[in-house]
Amino acid sequence: MSGSVLVLGDSLSYYDETGGLAADDRRIWPNIVGERVGRRVELFARIGWTSRDVWWATTQDPRIWAELPQADVLVLAYGGMDSLPSPLPTALREQIRYIRPAALRQRVRDAYAWLQPRLSPLGWPMALPPRVTVDYYEKVRGAVAHLRPDLPIVVCLPPTHDSPYYGNAHPGRIATTTAIERWARAHDLPTVSFYETTAAAFADPDTTMNPDGIHWSVSTHAAIAEVTAPVVEGALATEPTPVNV
Repeated sequence: MSGSVLVLGDSLSYYDETGGLAADDRRIWPNIVGERVGRRVELFARIGWTSRDVWWATTQDPRIWAELPQADVLVLAYGGMDSLPSPLPTALREQIRYIRPAALRQRVRDAYAWLQPRLSPLGWPMALPPRVTVDYYEKVRGAVAHLRPDLPIVVCLPPTHDSPYYGNAHPGRIATTTAIERWARAHDLPTVSFYETTAAAFADPDTTMNPDGIHWSVSTHAAIAEVTAPVVEGALATEPTPVNV
């Protein structure tokens, strides 16, 4: 294999119906895509990552810096978390883990767990507003273009979920997807939609998705790879064009 497929993602890149899988597991969609296009895969992802977290990783993780010169294509596979409802502003919600003592922290967690599915159908506030999401996408693109103006970028549009933790509601998906798609089009970046595949999988009674209603089955990973691989192949075959940093 020549260079790599560099994937910046979230837990949807490596979770199946049983939980988290190792980054080199051949069943997760990035590795299926890598095998299809004849490249090794370097996956950088964590559970709960939003576009803001990916930006922080891009600027702070030296492993990403080391991989960028080797990459043949960059796949931006996040944004789904951005679109989820977050009844408590993200900055406050993320501080729950630091509450002491542990008994108080657990009571706060329990209260939030009760409120979240009941308030999620309101769709506001979201984990990140669409305009903030695209600001972070642009920061990532600009940083990469500064170092690798020739590097093709593929943008994966957000999937959906059917999670009881979010009231089985996803009112922010369309606004977030529209914003990301508009941004990608402005920079001539190819996109691949995860929505249709994931919506069909969650609606199929014969598909065993993760009980959390967010993460996918291995068969869904394979289906995601089927729609993603041709777009990655197309990006690899495209002659590099000048990029405005």
